[in-house]
Amino acid sequence: MKLTKKTHACVRLEKDGRTLVIDPGTFSEEDAAVGADAILVTHEHMDHFDEGRLRAGLETNPAAELWTLRSVAEQVSAAFPGRVHTVGHGDTFSAAGFDVQVHGELHAVIHPEIPRITNVGYLVDGSLFHPGDALTVPDHPVETLMLPVQAPWNKISEVIDYVREVKPRRAFDIHDALLADLARPVYDAQIGSLGGADHGRLAPGESTEV
Repeated sequence: MKLTKKTHACVRLEKDGRTLVIDPGTFSEEDAAVGADAILVTHEHMDHFDEGRLRAGLETNPAAELWTLRSVAEQVSAAFPGRVHTVGHGDTFSAAGFDVQVHGELHAVIHPEIPRITNVGYLVDGSLFHPGDALTVPDHPVETLMLPVQAPWNKISEVIDYVREVKPRRAFDIHDALLADLARPVYDAQIGSLGGADHGRLAPGESTEV
């Protein structure tokens, strides 16, 4: 499949002429979900779910559908009857020709005084895993890991250990909009040398085959 990185946590996957978009949030391009045949959202935080961007994708393509957790589905299902599907850990489904498994239940801890919300990750075609805002390890081999490289809830040692635990063939950075350009070579060097997997970084709009 073709992987295209969008800004921050959003990615587009293309296969056999169909497109799957994951996590079009407020840091992503305004048209991040436009042209999608299916959209997946991991959780309700604004940098992963922006209602305007989501609506743009669903309104542009009347056949497009959304798979997400209950907290997001409740906000948009009335406007798109029959096109919004609620999923949770352990579910499997087909979306625009992609086979998807759902892994994970909770957002990573930001601070003990901040309640944890639901967060799910998506394993696409048994190959590419997008964990959302958690360091979930699927009970399935992962070829390509979308790696949340920088967030208020993680530090680089945890990111490195996550790559080691998942053991993907390759990892590409996501969740990187708040990472300063000055810091990127440091993250690249440490994750690349210590993670135990090929590590790459795609600029917004850049694509690769996975």
